[in-house]
Amino acid sequence: MLERVKLTNFRSHEGYYLDCKPSTTLILGENGCGKTSVLEAIYIALQGKSFRAVDREIVKRETEFYRVEVEFDSGEKTVVTYDGNKRQFFVGDKKAARLPKKYKHPVVLFLPSDLNLVEASPTRKRDFFDRLGAQLNSSYSNSLSRYDKALKQRNELLKRPDMDEGALFSWNLLMAKYGVEIRQERTKMIAELNRRLTEAYRSIAENSDTVRMIYDSYTGETSESEYLRLLSLDYERDHLTGHTNFGVHKDDFEFVFNEVGAEGNASRGEMRSIMLALKFIESDLLNEVFSERPLVLLDDVFSELDDTRQKALTMNFERNQVILTSVKAPF
Repeated sequence: MLERVKLTNFRSHEGYYLDCKPSTTLILGENGCGKTSVLEAIYIALQGKSFRAVDREIVKRETEFYRVEVEFDSGEKTVVTYDGNKRQFFVGDKKAARLPKKYKHPVVLFLPSDLNLVEASPTRKRDFFDRLGAQLNSSYSNSLSRYDKALKQRNELLKRPDMDEGALFSWNLLMAKYGVEIRQERTKMIAELNRRLTEAYRSIAENSDTVRMIYDSYTGETSESEYLRLLSLDYERDHLTGHTNFGVHKDDFEFVFNEVGAEGNASRGEMRSIMLALKFIESDLLNEVFSERPLVLLDDVFSELDDTRQKALTMNFERNQVILTSVKAPF
């Protein structure tokens, strides 16, 4: 269990202290007062990175550093510091540039924007499922990180007018290797979510509707060698546009409701029930992988749900430690 959170120069907070309850901790405040920043700080300390910004954007204005300290009921403590140049993690007597895997704690993060995921852009959907996949499988997180680095380097080279195609080869190799790994992991993850999705949805909606997802991979079932060939084939177009046009960074996910596309057919309430179902499944999967119930961070989502869905959310997470933000008391 998380017991205490202390922030220094974190976004709008010069100093902030939070005592956490074993069940539910409520952070009340008007919009813009920094409630989400508290959840962001907790997420960094438990997962090793922010869900919305880079470090230089987090430091309070006119200051040069930030510090996050979280303490657990076990006595374990994690401290995160950023000095304007680099971020460091201190756990016990250990110091690291990245949060070691064994000190990460499972987290279910529920943002208001998640409720609109069914109709969201492909980028937003990829971010959502990649955040889940990275928690469930550290090798998936590694593949994403290395693919993103290769993609960034390749795109920077493509913007050079005098760039030679041969300079792309090593980055093409990395993109092909990790792109195939990412596609395979996404395929497995969506298959597992689909195995549970309709049942979870029906537990909320109490009807016989069906829900599933389609993973629309931009690269299809290409092998590494075929992936590499297609990247090379796209060289002229890529150089002209200044970015990479082929790859898993273009993947999309479609929601299917009663065997038709959910977007444009499912009601607003039905789409929100789909998202609740996904969050419940996420919690179950993390519990199975880590053998501990994840910490649940709810960022002002109660105000977006009707009474029935509020009740479903409360009942499903009644055995989890929950930290939620709200403009007004939801209960």
